[in-house]
Amino acid sequence: MPLVSVITPVHNLADHLAAAINSVLAQTFGDWEMILVDDCSTDNSVEVASGFTAGDPRVKLIRLDQNSGAAVARNTAIAGAQGRYIAFLDGDDLWQPDKLQKQLAFMQETNAAFSYTSYRIVDEAGREVSVFKVPAQISYRE
Repeated sequence: MPLVSVITPVHNLADHLAAAINSVLAQTFGDWEMILVDDCSTDNSVEVASGFTAGDPRVKLIRLDQNSGAAVARNTAIAGAQGRYIAFLDGDDLWQPDKLQKQLAFMQETNAAFSYTSYRIVDEAGREVSVFKVPAQISYRE
């Protein structure tokens, strides 16, 4: 059983999906599964995903029968997840190689049930456009 289940909804992301999956494969922490849920893509997203599922058993693909949106795709993946922790990664996003290692260490040290991180917004060329900084903590209502 993996410690972390990485949940990735996919809909017409063929141009970005390989980079997102490779950012998970490059993690310094390796006890994870990645569940890709294709939401009836009309591009070659399924073929891109299938190339990874054939090469690494930690990468899994679920295909929805009808286009249902990202929330249904995420919930479908969660229903099949085996990890103690759930991590969300959109199919057009990237993680730094030590993201899981650092976030898990923080969660285990602080006994956190939930955590979130700041992130950088980059353009198609990979140039930083802005940084979204999160507060140190938020209330339940926030």
